Amino acid sequence: MKRVLVTGGAGVIGSHLTDALISRGCEVTIVDNLSTGRIENIEHLVGKPGFHFINSSIMETQLMDELIRNCDSVYHLAAAVGVKYIVDDPLQGILTNVKGTEIVLEIAYKYWKRVLFTSSSEVYGRSKKVPFKEDSERVLGSTEVDRWSYSTAKAVDEHVCFAYAKKGLPVSIVRYFNAYGPRIDQRGYGSVVAGFISQALRNADLTVHGDGGQTRCFTYIEDTVAGTLLAGEEPKAVGKVFNIGNDRETSIIELAEMIKEKTGSKSKIVKIPYEKAYGDSYEDTMRRVPDITKARTELGFSPAVPLEKGLEKTIEWAKENYTR
Repeated sequence: MKRVLVTGGAGVIGSHLTDALISRGCEVTIVDNLSTGRIENIEHLVGKPGFHFINSSIMETQLMDELIRNCDSVYHLAAAVGVKYIVDDPLQGILTNVKGTEIVLEIAYKYWKRVLFTSSSEVYGRSKKVPFKEDSERVLGSTEVDRWSYSTAKAVDEHVCFAYAKKGLPVSIVRYFNAYGPRIDQRGYGSVVAGFISQALRNADLTVHGDGGQTRCFTYIEDTVAGTLLAGEEPKAVGKVFNIGNDRETSIIELAEMIKEKTGSKSKIVKIPYEKAYGDSYEDTMRRVPDITKARTELGFSPAVPLEKGLEKTIEWAKENYTR
């Protein structure tokens, strides 16, 4: 039985990844301090054979040493994520994302364990050269704008991964593009989809930041997990980075309209300035589109769930789980 450690395993992606690993017969240990992860995401696994949950932080070096020593591979998802969380507390975000990853990689190198590191499309910054290829140039704003601290921290993490890869450590990287699906947090944490669905089910205003013309590519959770597993297991993925996402481009205003229609909501779609939502320390990117050619050809990755179907599944779950 393969023993797998998943950091941040109580999060949306981490919990679905854990489900997939257990279904494959793996023994899975999750470490998560529940700062943004939720116990509800994994409570169906608690007490089952082959599953272990530790409510702690990846910053606990002694604990991480023990966990990594006793596993066969590591999926490192633990991070401070979500634009509002980063803008509200940039220092904590930087320390968690950089120092935490350094701890995981240093110990993995000590015991020579394979690592899958999860990065973000945020590393591309505000580049206008779309679609983004894995070797595209990064374009960022001023260091005075807290928004870019997350992008920078994730990029530093990737540099550390590549540095260890050059030393021979079997490590690979995935960059996620707007994952969504069941278990997304109705507070809107980490997903505009979650925020819109929550508002729509309450018939509250759907708040679109800016003019709504900015576009994103939304990836259903099953596709995100499938790409993660491919990158974490395929020998040819070692030492490389892959975009894991859906390359269909959708504007935020279109997304709001789709969710309003599919929920039958009476909500109004209201546009609000970025400053009202995030304060002055924020800048947005107008387009964020992945080139997934590399993942297709080298991993065999292909997103299978269209946005319409994914939203329907997510809304169905939200109707049963969101408070109104």
